[in-house]
Amino acid sequence: MKKLSKAELKEFLDEKALFYEQPKFIETDPVQIPHLFTKKEDIEIAGFLTATISWGNRKSILTNAHKLISLMGHAPFDFTLHHTETDLENLEDFVHRTFNSIDLRYFIKALQHLYNKYGDMEGFFKQFKDEENLQNAIHYFKKEFFSLPHQSRTEKHISDPHKNSAAKRINMFFRWMIRNPDAGVDLGIWKNLSSKQLSCPLDVHSGNVARKLGLLSRKQNDGKALSELDTKLRVLDSIDPVKYDYALFGLGVFEKF
Repeated sequence: MKKLSKAELKEFLDEKALFYEQPKFIETDPVQIPHLFTKKEDIEIAGFLTATISWGNRKSILTNAHKLISLMGHAPFDFTLHHTETDLENLEDFVHRTFNSIDLRYFIKALQHLYNKYGDMEGFFKQFKDEENLQNAIHYFKKEFFSLPHQSRTEKHISDPHKNSAAKRINMFFRWMIRNPDAGVDLGIWKNLSSKQLSCPLDVHSGNVARKLGLLSRKQNDGKALSELDTKLRVLDSIDPVKYDYALFGLGVFEKF
């Protein structure tokens, strides 16, 4: 593909973002799980837990995410706030790759702690937001989330941008919670945070496409790469830079760009 001018690149990516950000996108994407709910807290918890296990085979992600919601009685918020030890024991067989029942049980307890202390997940993140992005907020979230007694193995399931992680899964969760829902894909239930603060959920697909388009020079998909990509995407659209996640991901997964 020939090198595009800035105007040509923006036109190309705007077109692809519009093409992929359609309700049909939901059919094969983990965002379908929080779409099962209407209550804010149910959406948050379903979205967060689904994002947490969103790596690997997409079919497996969807199968296990639906199983997880079923184990919570299709009532994530009620289960989180009012679970008993017996309820947690019933999660024993859950596993997605390296995320197992030990991790899940702790996640439920930590979420209960967060809701009791901050009211909701948005209430936590808005305290630590920066004007530019939410990467610092992720760092402080991880510290608070793991403030209860836990096994060290569980910490690997939440990334820390201060350790040069691109934090793909939490950034994807943020996209679901914050971006305008008018196109029918993202849910847009967090009103105290802005789409201009979002960072691209950088993965192998979006990273490879970004490099081919000249948006990313760094070879690793890490925190430094995310910062570089964020800067380039904000030049293309300072108000809603993460709409281009649809373009980059779609080009990589569906068009083998």
